[in-house]
Amino acid sequence: MRAMAFKFVGIAAGALIFSIGLNNFLIANHLSEGGFVGLAVIGWYLFHIPVGATFFLLNGPLLWLGGRLFGREFVIKTLWGVAAVSVFSELTKGLQTPVDDKLLAALYGGVLSGIGLGIVFRFGATTGGADVIARVVKHFWGISMGKVLFSIDLVVIAMIAVLIGRQTAMYSLVALFVSARVVDFVLEGVSAARAATIISNHSDEIAERIHRELERGTTLIPSVGGFTGTQRTMIYTVVNRDEVIRLHRIVKSVDPEAFVVVNNVHDVLGEGFTR
Repeated sequence: MRAMAFKFVGIAAGALIFSIGLNNFLIANHLSEGGFVGLAVIGWYLFHIPVGATFFLLNGPLLWLGGRLFGREFVIKTLWGVAAVSVFSELTKGLQTPVDDKLLAALYGGVLSGIGLGIVFRFGATTGGADVIARVVKHFWGISMGKVLFSIDLVVIAMIAVLIGRQTAMYSLVALFVSARVVDFVLEGVSAARAATIISNHSDEIAERIHRELERGTTLIPSVGGFTGTQRTMIYTVVNRDEVIRLHRIVKSVDPEAFVVVNNVHDVLGEGFTR
């Protein structure tokens, strides 16, 4: 019960931060968001219909459909997220920070809205709207949620360009892009780790030095060259960002001809990384 209450408080906090970014920077500077929030903002610009009320009404049929398809828990969390955004978008509409540089407003608005949405998603909820549509489309037709969300955002931005103005649409697109990147940051964190794949004729010696000098574990994977057909042992290891240079030096000192690939890692669980 306490854990569930904590989740609802977290969702509300995320909705509050999102609403502050929406009102304080985007609407204050005649910019917009994507998705159903963007549709609600268009309604405000054209007819002065309250954003919160429009957003809540647009989500009604989708919540009913989502409940039929995805169950009671989905509806409860999504309803709470939708209600929180609807309420806070009205309570914070007095917060206005007009600036001369709309690009600056788009950046700050995108960062705050992204932080808010990321917190909402992190607590297992959504803000309804396009998220529900994307889930329904994936359920019936198997189209990825990312593609559906991107398509909906493009339609909303196109509507803003036609109804509000092209400049508003272009700056809103910047805010949308920044928001999406910040959501990824909140959900995945800073990429502090690197995964390295090493192919060498001296894999045992390289692995031994990684164990001894970096105190990192390795996984040895038998592999066959697709072009040469040569059998080798491939090393897979994960190190911190500041250990990559030391790893390169170890590999080069043992086998200058080794093939090394280093990738960003967004989330690492295990000894030496996350306790």
